[in-house]
Amino acid sequence: MYSARMNTPERLIESTRELLWERGYVGTSPRAILERAGTGQGSMYHHFRGKPDLALAAIRRTAEEMWATARSLLDGPGTPYERIEAYLRRERDVLRGCPVGRLTMDPDVIASDALRAPVDETLDRLRERLAEIVEEGKAQGEFALSLDAAEIAATILATVQGGYVLARASGSPTAFDAGVRGLLSLLRTDTLR
Repeated sequence: MYSARMNTPERLIESTRELLWERGYVGTSPRAILERAGTGQGSMYHHFRGKPDLALAAIRRTAEEMWATARSLLDGPGTPYERIEAYLRRERDVLRGCPVGRLTMDPDVIASDALRAPVDETLDRLRERLAEIVEEGKAQGEFALSLDAAEIAATILATVQGGYVLARASGSPTAFDAGVRGLLSLLRTDTLR
């Protein structure tokens, strides 16, 4: 399943990332991690103190990857509107859901300050960057001066995360796409300017 060049800790982290997304924290047993990684029990405990330590490494990796993807679009070329549009319309497997957002629905992750921290930090950074872009748009006359940048950033993030939920519930990406189109039309609307 994994490249022969991938070392054991990497295989363990990647296996844990996949299993957390598929099964959640409780459903991600050490045995399942080891089977998916193709390693023995000694390997896991040689590199990590146990399941919580390995899960934290996996959650951090997932959060960092999400932030890097979002940042590449939000810091890319184009007007503030075009960068927000690029973020909203980027290729996603909406029926699988957001690997970071799904962690917020896992009671064991949310109950642990350590496991929840990378999720919370990533969502905060994303909201902050989106708010900065909205402020840029206001300064450039692209968005109404009356818009509250923090509220718009929260709305963008809520549209994405809620879109995942609606798409998964209906078994179709249509609901996600409709939410994105609706938000973009609100951002474009002359009544907001």
